[in-house]
Amino acid sequence: MGSILIKTEIPGPKSREIARERERFVASPMGSLAPFYIERGHGAVVEDVDGNRFLDFTGGWGCLVVGHSHPRVISAVKDQAEKFLHTDFTAVPYKPFADLAKMIAERAPGNFEKQVAFFNSGAEAVENAVKIAKGVTHRKAIVVFENAFHGRTLLTMTMTHRAMPYKYIYGPFASEVYRLPFPNPHTNKMKIGGFEQVLKDNVYPEDVAAIVIEPIQGEGGFNVPPEGFLEELRAVCDKYGIMLVADEVQSGYGRTGKLFAIQNWNVVPDLVSLGKSIAAGLPLSAVVGKKEYFDKLPGSSIGSTFGGNPVACRAGIEVLHIIDEEKLLDRAVEYGKIIDENFKELQKKYSVVGETRGIGAMRAIEFVKDRDTWEPDSETAKAVIMESLQNGLILAGAGIHGNVIRFLIPLVMSEDELREGLEVLDKAIAKVMGK
Repeated sequence: MGSILIKTEIPGPKSREIARERERFVASPMGSLAPFYIERGHGAVVEDVDGNRFLDFTGGWGCLVVGHSHPRVISAVKDQAEKFLHTDFTAVPYKPFADLAKMIAERAPGNFEKQVAFFNSGAEAVENAVKIAKGVTHRKAIVVFENAFHGRTLLTMTMTHRAMPYKYIYGPFASEVYRLPFPNPHTNKMKIGGFEQVLKDNVYPEDVAAIVIEPIQGEGGFNVPPEGFLEELRAVCDKYGIMLVADEVQSGYGRTGKLFAIQNWNVVPDLVSLGKSIAAGLPLSAVVGKKEYFDKLPGSSIGSTFGGNPVACRAGIEVLHIIDEEKLLDRAVEYGKIIDENFKELQKKYSVVGETRGIGAMRAIEFVKDRDTWEPDSETAKAVIMESLQNGLILAGAGIHGNVIRFLIPLVMSEDELREGLEVLDKAIAKVMGK
C-alpha cells in the first residue's frame, strides 16, 4: 500500500468550505498551489482536512529537508516553548543562538574563523549579506545574474530577475544592481573565461561590493553552472577585491549531497546566505562568513527583533543533528541517482521533456515545445503539475518561463515514497501528452 490516498474529489467538501472563508478574508494575491487545506503532515506525507493523503515533493517550497513534523524537532520546540519564547538576543542573550551559530560556522566552507548572524527569512539573509559586503568594502554596486531569485524586499526584488509576478509595478527599484548573463548552453550569452570582460562592460569592477550567485539557481529553474564558472568568479573577485556571496537559501542544507551546494566545487565564498530548511519550517535565516568581516562593522549595525528566535534556533540545532545522524547527505546522493535515472527515462519517452539537470536530490526537468529551438512549454509543465496534484503528488514549478518542474523532496522520505511519486509524475505526463 502506498502513501497516497485519495478519498474525495480534490478539493474535498471541507476544503471548499474553508476556501469560501478565505475568499472573504485572505489577501487575494496570496495564492496557493494546492486547492486543499492541510490537517497534518509527517515526513513527506500531507493529509488534508478531508482525509486525502498526498506526497509533498515541494517540501514547503524547500523548507523541509527533514520533513514535516520530525519528532526530534517537535520535542525541541515543545521544550523551548515551556522555558521562554522570546527576549531578542540583543536584549537578553540565550544559549541556543550561540550553539547553532557554532554548529553552522564549523560546517561552513573555508579554513578560517567564521561567525554567524541570524535573521528571519531568506530575503533578509541575502539583503544583510549585501549590507555586510557594502560595509566591509565601502563600495556601492552589486552584481547578480539572469534567472536569479533572491527575495521580495526592495533590494532583493531588484536582484530577482523575473518581472511577473515578483516585480510587477512595484518599482522604482534599488540602484547600482547589475544583472549579467548566467552561463546557459541554449543562449550562449556567457562563455567560460569571458566573465571578467562582461563585468567590465557593465560596471567598473572597483565599484562592486559583491557578486551574489546561487550555486544552483532555485526559482530560476535549477540551473547548474558549467565547470569552471564559479572558479572564474572567485578569481575575478580576488583580483578586484569583490566579495563573493553564495545565496544558499534554497540549495543549502543537504539537498545536493553536500551541506552547502558550493561545496560541490573547489570554491570558498566570502559570505553564505542560508534559509528555508535551516529550521524545519520555522522562520529562521542566517549569514555566515569570515569573522574579520563582521569585526569591521559597527556594533548594532546588523540585527533583527525576531532574528534567531530561541524556538527556531532549537529547531535548527535538531535539523543539523538529524542531517548528520540520519545520514541525509548520503541519502541525497542516493535519491539523486534514482531521480536522475527516472528523469532520463522520461526524456526518452516524451519529446516535451527537453532537459534534466541538477546535483544530488536537487533535480529538475524542463519542458520545451521543440528541442532544436528550445521554445519553453509552460502550458505542459503547468498541466502536468495539476494532473499530478489530482493524483496525490504535490510538485513545484520553476523557471523564468514557468516551464520547469523541480524536486524539493524531504530527504527523510522512504525510497518507496520517492518511487511512488515518480510513477505519478510519469503517468501525469503521459495523460497530458495524450498517451
